[in-house]
Amino acid sequence: MASASDPDRNADPKTDPKPGHLYVVGTPLGNLEDMTFRAVRLLRSVDLIAAEDTRHTGKLLQHFQITTPQISYHEHNRQSRIGEVLHHLHSRQHAVALVSDAGMPGISDPGYELIVACIEAKIPVVPIPGPTAAITALCVAGLPSDRFVFEGFLPLKGTARMARLQALSQEDRTILLYEAPHKLLKTLADLATALEPTRPVTLGRELTKRFEEFWRGTLGEALAHYQTVAPKGEFTVVIQGASRQAPVLSDQAIQAELEHLLGQGVSRAEASRQLAQATGQSKKLIYQLSLGIETNVIPD
Repeated sequence: MASASDPDRNADPKTDPKPGHLYVVGTPLGNLEDMTFRAVRLLRSVDLIAAEDTRHTGKLLQHFQITTPQISYHEHNRQSRIGEVLHHLHSRQHAVALVSDAGMPGISDPGYELIVACIEAKIPVVPIPGPTAAITALCVAGLPSDRFVFEGFLPLKGTARMARLQALSQEDRTILLYEAPHKLLKTLADLATALEPTRPVTLGRELTKRFEEFWRGTLGEALAHYQTVAPKGEFTVVIQGASRQAPVLSDQAIQAELEHLLGQGVSRAEASRQLAQATGQSKKLIYQLSLGIETNVIPD
């Protein structure tokens, strides 16, 4: 009989590995204490683990005394491995776990293609939740988190990269990106150009690890900072979304608004300030338009 302290006492038998099921298992970003009891139990119980890097995952398995066999499944062998994994699952004799080097498989890694292949083959896919770098960084970024968009890695170059940056310049949700240290400066420079250097940003690196660090400022300040401090570790970049575009008004429409404000006794300077703030247009130009409107208000 299980004791009250037995971690399996309340385990749901439905989550025990079943033959013919693929289990998508989240693993720690860096700190091994983030491994869940459920993930350990599943990795011990499945018949096979498909790992992005068997050497890297081997250290994790050794730490938790897991002896389940592994096969490699990564960017360069995924086409051949998908068929092999499907064969194990189609036989209904094996339960297979999919893990990446860190975090949840299928998020900006080749695990996505295996998951899709299993879904298309009517093979049950079961998520075993774990850490995700994007959400880990977002929750402490200090930027709006009620609406956000995950972009992963930007296209490396060419028109695809330019098109994506242009689209992001208009995105009003918080933007989440991943970037490698040796590409960070180029990405920050491109973002500062496309999104404006004053856009707030938080950069998280080495999440949950010994040298975890969060840097907060603007894109322009981030570029200047990392030009003097060499980027180290994998980065998660959290960027504040664009402000909603103010309506673009014609000179006639602005003049009509000016006449309305001036008719209420608002000074030219104050009316120009209010309209500039509301429309995003030049206060100086709006004030020049106001000079052509007769008013009983004492001149500024």
